[in-house]
Amino acid sequence: MKYNTSMLEFHILPFFMNADKKLYIFNIFSFFLIYFIEILVNLTIITVICLDLHLHTPMFLFLCNLASIDLCYTTIIVPKLLYILLSGNNTISFTQCFIQMYFFLTVATAEVMVIFIMAYDRYVAICHPLDYHRILNKKICILLIIVTWIGGCLNSSLFTSSISKILFCPSFTIHQFFCDAKALINISCGVTKTFYNIMYADSFVFGLIPVVCNLMSYVQIIRVILRIKSKDGRSKAFSTCSSHLIILSIYYGSATIVYMIPPSERYNVGEQILTVFYTTVVPMLNPLIYSLRNKEIKNSLWKLLTY
Repeated sequence: MKYNTSMLEFHILPFFMNADKKLYIFNIFSFFLIYFIEILVNLTIITVICLDLHLHTPMFLFLCNLASIDLCYTTIIVPKLLYILLSGNNTISFTQCFIQMYFFLTVATAEVMVIFIMAYDRYVAICHPLDYHRILNKKICILLIIVTWIGGCLNSSLFTSSISKILFCPSFTIHQFFCDAKALINISCGVTKTFYNIMYADSFVFGLIPVVCNLMSYVQIIRVILRIKSKDGRSKAFSTCSSHLIILSIYYGSATIVYMIPPSERYNVGEQILTVFYTTVVPMLNPLIYSLRNKEIKNSLWKLLTY
């Protein structure tokens, strides 16, 4: 039997919902701590970059944009999850579910695009330093940020509207900790060929292409680093690149595995654990890896604290 989506209510059921009391409390504390750290760190980065005029450069403009995206990323997911865990009420209406999914897909797309732009920024800065300010001038940077958000909204609108037309089966339980597109596909009564075409096209444009471009950028960066005569310079540059590549591997790796697993009526605990990585852990690590290890941001933060 199929149901009209306008009358639907879903039940979000993360794998740790039925855990014993101690583990249940630990999960609540863990998500709260992750959210608190992310809010604190990202707001600090945004504040520092906005207040220090010396940081109004392309690289820090992109870092500020990344911090804003990461701030939105977990705010869309974690507060609702904490409410579910604390209240025990795991019901979410069709409208609320799709609003959450729409904004999540928007920031997820924007995250992919801004990480690619930041990799390109580092490529230009290291491989073409003399042309850096010409290639990434103020107008280009602002245009890139606008394109990032518009691209996120358009992609999310297309994806969400296509999922909203799917009819769902009697089981309205979403085995995930938020309204994820993949989890909704798992409880659908049948997905059309058109939807799969949209999903594959989306995965190619916002998945495969950014990954390949990011890798190409870092390969070129590493080639330039190898020519650096100073051992300390090489070590510092490799440390920065390796940190970035680790974050990219966790983010793209976990997201790719989750979406590559074929839809199934049986929920997968491993799938949910991997989702935790790219939706909450990576947005928390991004500011620590990309921003707080940066000497200029640390100096600016110190000045603000001691002013």
